[in-house]
Amino acid sequence: MTVIVDARLHAITVPLVRPFVTARRSATEHVAVLVELVDDEGRSGWGEAPCSWRVTGESQESVAAAVRGPLLDIARGRQPGSIDLRGAIVGNAAASAAVEAAAFDLAAQADGVPLAAHLGAATDAVRTDMTLSVGGADDMVALAVAHVAAGFQALKIKCGGAGDDRIAVREVRAAVGDGVELRVDANQAWTVEEAIEIIRAWERDGLGIRFVEQPTPARAFDQLAEVRRAVGTPVLADESVRDRDDLRELLRLDAVDMINIKLAKAGGMHEALALAALAADHGIGVLIGSMMESMVGIGAAASLAALVAPDAVHDLDAALWLSAAPVSGGAVAVGDVIRLAGAPGLGIGGAR
Repeated sequence: MTVIVDARLHAITVPLVRPFVTARRSATEHVAVLVELVDDEGRSGWGEAPCSWRVTGESQESVAAAVRGPLLDIARGRQPGSIDLRGAIVGNAAASAAVEAAAFDLAAQADGVPLAAHLGAATDAVRTDMTLSVGGADDMVALAVAHVAAGFQALKIKCGGAGDDRIAVREVRAAVGDGVELRVDANQAWTVEEAIEIIRAWERDGLGIRFVEQPTPARAFDQLAEVRRAVGTPVLADESVRDRDDLRELLRLDAVDMINIKLAKAGGMHEALALAALAADHGIGVLIGSMMESMVGIGAAASLAALVAPDAVHDLDAALWLSAAPVSGGAVAVGDVIRLAGAPGLGIGGAR
């Protein structure tokens, strides 16, 4: 059986097609490390570690140190299918996720099947929403109309900026009509009182918001529960749920209807699969999302989505914000569909 012999790291910085603005940060470029694990038969498996001090708490330098140090120490000499990095390192979730994704890529290649099929998925494509950054209502409306014309039937509206969130969402709804699904993501920007007031206003207006994501601070689980008890719109946790311990506490408080699972937040495929299983056991909806990532990270996330929630519309538009692709091959986007590569693993040809 093949074993892992080395890791090559590719630090990338890719300009975005337009600024990505949330209540937490503003970005004009994508900064990441691509992890390429090499096996003793010359195959390369790929993973991606997005880097943002404000989001992942990691940098290109910290990812490189984690991968070249303790993570490669564990992976080297082992079969790709045996790599499970849970508990291997404190923090450094994006670095761990990148190494695990690369190992899963190699394992799928060794089996001669795409990663989604290796995981057990029966489909090679999933749908995604498109995100509208925090901004002026006119700009958000113009982008919303353009995205719908390009084939997106679900839009995620970032809120929590300087403008009036209630007005912006109303105007987007008026512009795109009732047939387009609207989702709202406050990125922890509201107090409990603000969240309840704003969400109830949208409910009175009949805007049909599919869910509100992370309205209150990440670690204030009780606040999330308070909002959920006070509104009829489903509440989705993102920053509040990194692992199963977080989800168990949210379940104890009856605080959420849905969760957003991200590989770089969970620390890798193993914990993400376990989170999805725990959510399913308790009737909690699952959305697969990503940080700002290229099709390397999106391909791994979409493979997971194809397994755990093939019929859902996920949050995997990140690669569409990049002005260039850092690798050849891999998954592709056609309208609101992420189509996975038909080649074994993630189908990535190499770095550009």
